Amino acid sequence: MQTTVSRNKIRFLPDSSRVIARFLYTTDERAIGIIRSVVGLTENEARLSLSRVMRDYSLRHRNVNAIFERHFSNIAHLFAQIKTNPDSLDYNRKLLIGAYFTMEYAVDSAALFNPSIVEHPDQSGINPGEKRVIVSLRATGEGHISSIVFRTGILDINSNLTIEPVGKMLEEAQNIQRHFYNKKSFTVKLKEMDFHSIMPPELILDKLSDTFTYEDLRKCVEEVRGGLHLAADKEILINQIMWLASSHYEIQFSLDTNISERVIFPVAINEKNGIEDARFVKFTDDNGETKYYATYTAYNGSTILPKLLDTSDFYHFKSLPVYGEIAQNKGMAMFPRKISGKYAMLCRLDGFNNYIAFSDNINIWREAKLIQQPKFPWELVQIGNCGSPIETEEGWLVITHGVGPMREYAIGASLFDLQNPEIEIGRLSYPLLSANAEEREGYVPNVVYSCGSMIHNENLILPYAMSDYASTYATVNLRELLNELKNSEKA
Repeated sequence: MQTTVSRNKIRFLPDSSRVIARFLYTTDERAIGIIRSVVGLTENEARLSLSRVMRDYSLRHRNVNAIFERHFSNIAHLFAQIKTNPDSLDYNRKLLIGAYFTMEYAVDSAALFNPSIVEHPDQSGINPGEKRVIVSLRATGEGHISSIVFRTGILDINSNLTIEPVGKMLEEAQNIQRHFYNKKSFTVKLKEMDFHSIMPPELILDKLSDTFTYEDLRKCVEEVRGGLHLAADKEILINQIMWLASSHYEIQFSLDTNISERVIFPVAINEKNGIEDARFVKFTDDNGETKYYATYTAYNGSTILPKLLDTSDFYHFKSLPVYGEIAQNKGMAMFPRKISGKYAMLCRLDGFNNYIAFSDNINIWREAKLIQQPKFPWELVQIGNCGSPIETEEGWLVITHGVGPMREYAIGASLFDLQNPEIEIGRLSYPLLSANAEEREGYVPNVVYSCGSMIHNENLILPYAMSDYASTYATVNLRELLNELKNSEKA
């Protein structure tokens, strides 16, 4: 019997009016030319130019003055080349120069897809049987650069979702804090990554103090590069050192932002081409403390790198690298709690099978065990997870995806043993959800995909993307689905 899936009419659609104000930069030479030109304007010309900018953009961005000030400070070091003290400029001219180094970027003008859903940390002010939730989405704009955006809503007693009003004054994180590194632990992490045999990391790290910043490390690396003729394998080590360092950062959003206005835009160099497919999960530690993690994929234009977000309140986020032998490929998804005292993770390290991994360290993953291979016609090209496992009384419910003929992506479901999730109890032989006539048309045709579901009032709440363009959600009766899985043929 086919499991009943109820599609909802809610649509998360791309919106070209949602913009952030980003730093705009080309080359030092062009920047200096712009600075010279603005410095050379008469007082009246500068006043009129700034007045026009403020008239056109002050209603589109929260505190646009502060944005221009920040972008002015980004290029203030160039004033030395024109023998001008930037502090000698009046405030309005500084703002005008900052405006020339600012651009609007429409974060989700192209697509809004691959959603996940989690319980909101604030459940106050709702009625019995309701649940406030956060939906995360992959937003894609100009240049196909992806970022993470959010929506909030309330699931009523019947699992109908009402989306709360969406803010228009989007912001990147106000404070980006580079990590301070402990030399001893940093060295240990490099050795764990098995690069020590190529060239001792101490060749670089011995030049640093016991604690150091990313900028301290960068200067030491340049000194080593300048003083040694490095073979290709040693360049690999240096690149690995810099990757490890740049992968740590913290971001903080202003308290006066609505969550729908917060945009996690690429920060580290290894993310410059996008942050993809965040799989958020509410994690409960053995001591009862809860926080939210999200595995995601960083893309630098040529290489994909798995990373981990960590937050308790969706204002402050930490980004950490995920490394080890199995930290490769897309689609890592954390279990919502430890299993036998270890962190647990679903992964797809070879690109087409499902694996499970365990670790004592949340961002070091060494070994994985194969738990699923493609079996049914709709998944013969590859299978993978569609988000973190969901704990039920009957076992771990894992929403999966499969790729079949014509590269059709469909969503399926499997059930794994609660005590030993290496054991598969059952798997649907048919897709739980496939693209219908409306959903199959989009940026990438014939694709439905999800990055995380949840249970509410005995219903599975399944947000999903439609052909990598827009998103929606469906509900499935949990008892019906579990019964079908328990009675299904084992893979």
